[in-house]
Parts: sequence; C-alpha cells; structure tokens
Amino acid sequence: MKKLFVMAAIFATSGCTVAKTDPLAFKTKGQSMELSMLDGREVKYTAYLNIPYVTNVEDENYQTLNFFVPEGATQKSPILLRTYVGGYMAAAAKNPSATDATGRALAEGMCVCIPGARGNNSMQGDVYTGKAPNGLLDLKAAVRYLRYNDKRMLGSAERIITDGTSAGGAMSALLGATANHPDYEPYLKAMGAAKAKDNVFASVCYCPITDLDHADMAYEWLYADLREDAATARRIGQQFDEYINGLHLRNPKTGETLTEENYMDYMKSWLLASASRFVQEGGVIPDSLGFSFYLHFPHTPGHRPGGPRLIRAKAQKTEIASEIDLDKYLPYVASVRPLKPYPAFDNLESPECELFGDVQGVPAHFTGVVSDDVKKRVRMMNPMCYIGDSKSTVAPHWYIRHGALDRDTSFPIPVNLATKLMNEGRNVDFALPWNRNHEGDYNLDDLFRWIRSIL
Repeated sequence: MKKLFVMAAIFATSGCTVAKTDPLAFKTKGQSMELSMLDGREVKYTAYLNIPYVTNVEDENYQTLNFFVPEGATQKSPILLRTYVGGYMAAAAKNPSATDATGRALAEGMCVCIPGARGNNSMQGDVYTGKAPNGLLDLKAAVRYLRYNDKRMLGSAERIITDGTSAGGAMSALLGATANHPDYEPYLKAMGAAKAKDNVFASVCYCPITDLDHADMAYEWLYADLREDAATARRIGQQFDEYINGLHLRNPKTGETLTEENYMDYMKSWLLASASRFVQEGGVIPDSLGFSFYLHFPHTPGHRPGGPRLIRAKAQKTEIASEIDLDKYLPYVASVRPLKPYPAFDNLESPECELFGDVQGVPAHFTGVVSDDVKKRVRMMNPMCYIGDSKSTVAPHWYIRHGALDRDTSFPIPVNLATKLMNEGRNVDFALPWNRNHEGDYNLDDLFRWIRSIL
C-alpha cells in the first residue's frame, strides 16, 4: 500500500512531466476507507474518486470513474468493472456496496472500478447527451483508461471483468462483444478517449436487455397467446421463426442446427435445467406449473410358485425435469408480474425508444422503416451483430443469468446470446435461475466461484 501512495504523490506533483503533458495519466490521490460487510468483516481499501476518463468531457456529472484498491492488492489483481446503468438512464460513479458484487469483490481481493455513464436523462442545457451509443462509448472509454494506465495503477487491466444488470447487463454484454471494433473508433477519438484497447477478460450479464431490434418479435413468439389481441401478436411472433432460421445457431450439446422446428424444445431445455437444479437443491415445484419429472420404478426380487418374479414398487419422482407445459408455466410468469404492453419495446413510451431518440429528447421507433442513422445506432447497441465478427475482440469468458420468472425480455433473447457465444468457442456459464425475477448480483457465491475458476 505504501508503494501505491508514493506513486499517487509522485503523479500529483506539479513538476511531473506526465501530469503536464498527459491529462489521462493516472495521478489521483487516494483516500483510505472501510466497508462493513454483512458478515461482520471490515474491508479496508483505498478510493480514487472522480477521475475523468476522456479529455473532451461533455458531462462532468457522469464521465468520471471511481477506482478502489483493497488492502493487499497487487499489480496482478483482477478488476471488477461494475456499471449501474439501468433503463438506459445515466449512472454516476458510485462507491462499493456491501450488498452487491462490488463489496464482495473487494473482500475477495479484487480491485473495483465503478464508472459513470451518460444515459437517456443526461442533459447539458437543452441537449440530451446520452442517446445511443454514448453510454456504451463512455464505458468503453473507462476500460481504455484502465488499460492505458495499467502500469500506473494496481490491478491488472488484462483481467477486467465487467458486471451489469438489465440495461447494464446489455452494456456488459456489449463491452464483451464489441471490443476494439472500428465502428466505435471515430466516436471514441472525438471524445478524447485514451489511446488503448478496450477488450475485457470476462463479462457478467444479469438479465441483459439485448438484441433490441428483434426483442418485440421474440416477446410475442413466447407470450402471444396471453395477449388480448392474440392474433396480431402471433403475426409479430411468426417473424421470430424466420430470424431463428437465419441465425444458424447450433445446439452446443448436439451440434444440431437450431431452426423453427426444434428451437422451442431447445429453449425449454434451459427451463427444465433450471427446475431440475431447484429440485435437486431441495425445492418443491407444484404440479400446477406444468413441469413433469421422470418416474423411476425400483424393483425388488420376489418369489412365487413357478419361479422368481419382479415386484414393482411405488414410482418415485426423480430430480430431473423431463417436460414443461408452457400453457401452464407462462401464465404463472405473467401472474407474478404483468406482461409488458404491446409492443413490448418499440413503443414511444419505452426507454428503448428514448435511447434511439434525438438530442432534443424526441423518442424514435427503431424497428421497421427507420433512418440510416437510427439503423446504425441500433446495430451498435446489439452484441449479436459483433459476436463472430473478426474485427471484434470478444471476451473469452461469460457469466449470463436471466431469471426463470423474468418477463422483462423473453427467454430466447439471453438464450440466443449465450448460444451464439458458445458456438464461437467462448467459455459460457449460462442459466435461467429458478424463481428469479428481473434482478442482478444474486447468488454471489456462485458468481465468485466462477470468477475464481476462470482466473
């Protein structure tokens, strides 16, 4: 820790050449702090606050990052980069919390970066500054700052693990899927981002709201029968079949190409896996939810005149779910939290339409016939467009969670994201956790076991 304070002092001196000539060189003085964890532990760390990560700062309320170094960290310590973007709204840089992954990361000896980012509601005067892709560009610039200053800061920029929930989960996915792609370079250059790469080591994505240009058709493909105007919803949902056929995804277990003929069974397999794990851990699933389980018939030998025979004992349910009746399960999902209005995403009241609106704050449709500008920005906010693109440096490790009760986007959206990554040879830990709604940073024991495994 002494070395860290000496380094900060050196960069803060007025005679330092780096400080004079390089505004993006790390030179912030640290503050000693403590975090009280829920288990009673006190985690000591040094905080470096309000660091601008671009030279052309448009909004000083959001275009800064906070960096936290736990006691005992080294140059090789991994870095958790946690974004608090939600609903595509602006998010300021924050302090770590004992109730989410930031506090746990510090307790595990990881450095933590919490960058701010502009969003739908960020303004300078009468101008909205956070329309797509600006929030993502801010986060990319934060990654570049860490990589640019890798030798000046503790923690390893080669081991950055991003984490976010909902729209933040989408941002985490985008950081992992679009790194170093030339589509973003002119914007980052204009912002004055550091001259460095922006690839990351791993992406943690909780309930990522991604693939926005296909999200409405995926939603109605799954939920059309629960709509008041089911016929219209089905017509929209039928477009998803064509989309699936064009993705050319493969079942990672069998290698079979996924099409409209077998995709439903593939998607259901992830729900079955979720139910099976829940039961294996001691949970009970009511029959009314539509799950069926394999039956096992134990046999005991018996005798009667004429030779031995087998006596069938009472059938026992195994812990492996074998089938799911979506006509029972989906109404249960919708009963916990009502479905989104129709259309779920491309309606002018949605945060997604605000995301693709203009600098005057006028929301814009982003599917169907749209301007070239909107079309370009929609693509830049869709990780599916960049996974498999040779110009992108896609993160090697992914942890993706979408609750089995989460109706904020349909199950196929995260299923497709995970499947495409698996097809491209990435290490993906994906699940639809049982009874989880639209939330993030849960089951941190699972998450940090996974993080330790990839490190």
